[in-house]
Amino acid sequence: MDKLSTLLSHFSLQAGVFYTGNICGIHDFEQDRQRGHIHLIRRGPVRVIGVKQQVFDVIEPTLLFLPRPDTHRLMADDRAGADVVCATVQFGGGGRNPIADSLPDVVMIELSALAGVDALLGLMFDEAFADNDGRQAVVDRLCEVLMIRLLRHCIDQGLTQGGTLAGLADARLAKAIAAIHEDPACKRDLASLAALAGMSRARFAVRFRTVTGETPADYLATWRVMTAQGLLKQGRQLKQVADDVGYGSANALTRAFIRKLKCSPTQWLKGEKVAHQTPV
Repeated sequence: MDKLSTLLSHFSLQAGVFYTGNICGIHDFEQDRQRGHIHLIRRGPVRVIGVKQQVFDVIEPTLLFLPRPDTHRLMADDRAGADVVCATVQFGGGGRNPIADSLPDVVMIELSALAGVDALLGLMFDEAFADNDGRQAVVDRLCEVLMIRLLRHCIDQGLTQGGTLAGLADARLAKAIAAIHEDPACKRDLASLAALAGMSRARFAVRFRTVTGETPADYLATWRVMTAQGLLKQGRQLKQVADDVGYGSANALTRAFIRKLKCSPTQWLKGEKVAHQTPV
């Protein structure tokens, strides 16, 4: 399995298109702690206000992705308006995740720069601005495909801010990171990870921290805890999850949770249940 597919198998991508059509005037969007926001601007101009206190104008057809959206506003001409598709994007059920955390606060790419997506965009716009049966399901799935193409573009073009995607963009580090993703339970030390990258231990350690912002040991521990979170949400027993992610006991996994999340697995699960019962 390739490096991005392995990542998405742990943090499944789910898109939900909530608006398609022509907008005129002012449209406000609230802060969203659980989802990213896509604004696909087919025809502008559109003024974007409130993305980290920035104001910028979108003139050309553009894909705007906000991984951690604060309150923001789209403004279009009162008469001519603008044609847009707006969607939410979740990775692995919402909240923090290594995909969104690796991206800057705003990713803005002119559609002409996304090579090979003309047919995809054409089909997406045809469905979005029509009234066909099954339209919602089709545009949601196409939006997910578009998001994967966006992630590819960010990795290939280095449009990351450290973290997992930056590591996967580095040809040598990617081999070690992919191995961690594929088998988190495997016992790995600095020497074995450096060997996978074809580097000395010292060079590997320095490069890993420079690129991802974490030491190899911290990254492995973080990935194990995140994998454990997914398994626990599936209803798996703590002891079995501990074995599956490379900890020798439930107590060892609990200590790792407390170090990384400041709470025990039981406390974290209770918080998750409350969060999903409370409207966002």
